[in-house]
Amino acid sequence: METEFEVKILDIDVEDIKKRLARVGAVKIADRNMRRYVYDAGLDEKTRCGRWIRLRDDGEKIILSVKNIVNKEIDGTKEIGIEVFNFEDTNKLINAMGYSVKAYQENKRISYKLGGVDVEIDSWPKIPTYIEIEGKSVKDVENTVKLLGFEMKDTTSIGVTDVYDKYGLDLNDFKELKFN
Repeated sequence: METEFEVKILDIDVEDIKKRLARVGAVKIADRNMRRYVYDAGLDEKTRCGRWIRLRDDGEKIILSVKNIVNKEIDGTKEIGIEVFNFEDTNKLINAMGYSVKAYQENKRISYKLGGVDVEIDSWPKIPTYIEIEGKSVKDVENTVKLLGFEMKDTTSIGVTDVYDKYGLDLNDFKELKFN
């Protein structure tokens, strides 16, 4: 499993972030609608650590991933994934293996590349938009945070479930999370 080096900056002004990204020479890669099925595979709801499975269609690829959250630090998530070619059939296969869908979720993402770092503007239903910065190392992420005019104290490494908690919503209350 590979380590994800990733942080979020919550409650952003989208137009301001786009200007900051343009100023530092980030290249816009995509603007897309995403959908995913999430399956429980041993995630502890109290600590939000453990394993879970995600089947995600990002509009270009469909990736089946297993994520293992070992802690809520910048390098606390291990992930392994494989590209699959049919979203609904893969969901049926996962269900046949004994994993049931915990939730269906949609979000909108604007993706940028800044050097070797991915910067994503993520919009999810019912919460303010945030950015996610993911690099190949802690240093890459820290440098990008600084380049965009933020400090590490402005970031968090919490997952989407904890982001929803921050806004007083329990993500587990939503079997389907859509923009409609």
